[in-house]
Amino acid sequence: MKTSIELEKKLMSINKKSYPAYKELRGSYIFPEFQLNIEHVQGDPFASPSRISIAVKKEQAGFPKEYYKTNHQRIALQDYLTRSFAHAVDKYTFQAKGSGKSGLIQVSRCGQEILERSAFEIENGNVLVRFEVGFPANGRTINAIELKKIIFEYLPNIVKQSLFYANCKKEEIKRVIELAEDQQYIRDELEKKNLVAFIANGSILPRESGVSQKPMKNATVFQSPKSVEVEMNLPNRGKIYGMGIPKGITLIVGGGYHGKSTLLKAVEQGIYNHISGDGREYVITQNDAVKIRSEDGRAVSHVNISPFINDLPNKKDTKDFSTEDASGSTSQAANVVEAIQSGSKLLLIDEDTCATNFMVRDSLMQMIVSGDKEPITPFTMQARKMYESLEVSVLMVAGSSGAYFYIADHIIQMDNYHALDITEKVKKVIDCDIEEKIETSKVSIETLARKGKSPRLVSVNRVEKKHDQMKIKQFGKTSFSIGRENVDLKYVEQLLDSEQTTTLSYCLRNLLEKLEKREQDLDELVEHLWAQIQKEGLRSLCKETYLPSDLAQVRKMDIYACVNRYRGLR
Repeated sequence: MKTSIELEKKLMSINKKSYPAYKELRGSYIFPEFQLNIEHVQGDPFASPSRISIAVKKEQAGFPKEYYKTNHQRIALQDYLTRSFAHAVDKYTFQAKGSGKSGLIQVSRCGQEILERSAFEIENGNVLVRFEVGFPANGRTINAIELKKIIFEYLPNIVKQSLFYANCKKEEIKRVIELAEDQQYIRDELEKKNLVAFIANGSILPRESGVSQKPMKNATVFQSPKSVEVEMNLPNRGKIYGMGIPKGITLIVGGGYHGKSTLLKAVEQGIYNHISGDGREYVITQNDAVKIRSEDGRAVSHVNISPFINDLPNKKDTKDFSTEDASGSTSQAANVVEAIQSGSKLLLIDEDTCATNFMVRDSLMQMIVSGDKEPITPFTMQARKMYESLEVSVLMVAGSSGAYFYIADHIIQMDNYHALDITEKVKKVIDCDIEEKIETSKVSIETLARKGKSPRLVSVNRVEKKHDQMKIKQFGKTSFSIGRENVDLKYVEQLLDSEQTTTLSYCLRNLLEKLEKREQDLDELVEHLWAQIQKEGLRSLCKETYLPSDLAQVRKMDIYACVNRYRGLR
């Protein structure tokens, strides 16, 4: 391994040469307090920036062992240090001058959620941060003087400010770790208390705007109805109280703009921990929850939607259903089936984004259009059996039809952002059992069970490649292309970060490379890939000699959602 002195000499020797000479700098260099790794050098000053990493040994980093002994502590600490590094970087980015991206220094920008990212690693106390630097140039001529400023002045200052425990805000870090411990405690308690989600009293659920995830100022704070209030005795904060949403079928109702969807959105994003000050720090949802909606036009490949749709007039097979252009009802049926078979035990549904004919059919319509003339078995007819047979709970927002009341175990009304438990009131109004009011379907729900189900055999056409590599191009958070196929993820609403989309593109590439060779069981492939990620981390997805700095954790449910929307499945 070379020294920083050798790097400086090499750098000055290529000054004013053509830009490709920068590639001679690739390698690892020992500095007095850290190791600098130049892993990839950009082709010209206008290309994607060069990829750099800095490693600090645990003796110099000095973070207490008890702050990274568990995964949730480690991820919280990594998240905090990524934010600290980004804050320190802001003072120096573009301070070095030149053309194109010269002088750019950038690292992952974290949102309100706490995610594991490839940008930062803590392993046995050793610290590693990955980021990007625009190597300076005048036109396409190397400006080594400006790069020397970055490497020998700016980066050492950034490292000292953000990666050494001695220079960090120790009380702030302690609070970050304690919050992570309290959040994990609630997650562990959900199953013990037979809950699917918890919303603490005092939480701020409304967001600042449609494009900002920061909490709304002067918003009404959440307060649980006493009848559904539960206690959580946190290891650090002590006792807190909030609304526990039990397993089963829970309905959220109320007038328009009274906070129904806001509550659901908070629960939807509660699959991840949130940073202090977010307002949803103690809104915790079981990790396998999946948001369900209709999705006109999506591709569906080899999905058994017969529990909800069968006996189509065109005789199309719904036990092995495929289409390039799904309708609202068939897309929502596929989304439900795919979610359950991906392992979800909690479906989150907002009536506003659903296909009405898939969700409900009232008694008058049933009398006029007989069941044998209607191929759709409404969700309301299957929801109870889904919970009783498969233990799949439902949390649903509704505002237009009273039919949903008959299948609900618990009913919460949102009134000007205040939550009211109206379960007993509704039961008195309907004054009957569910079976007397809601026709239950005779169509079996058991085919949705993962255990013992028949293999889902798929293959793919050969994917277009460049230099024997599948070309991936990302379009923000909502989509990416692989080969010539575009994968649209805009309705996979629990993806919160573009780095998660990048990760999913790598996951799909991994799966397609296997499916190109022969027809295989898609579920088996995804499960194997998920086990690989759990064991080896995000690094296992990458063929590159370096690990990209722009990957973030995803769930198994997200991988299923991604591959299910790939139009090249056969």
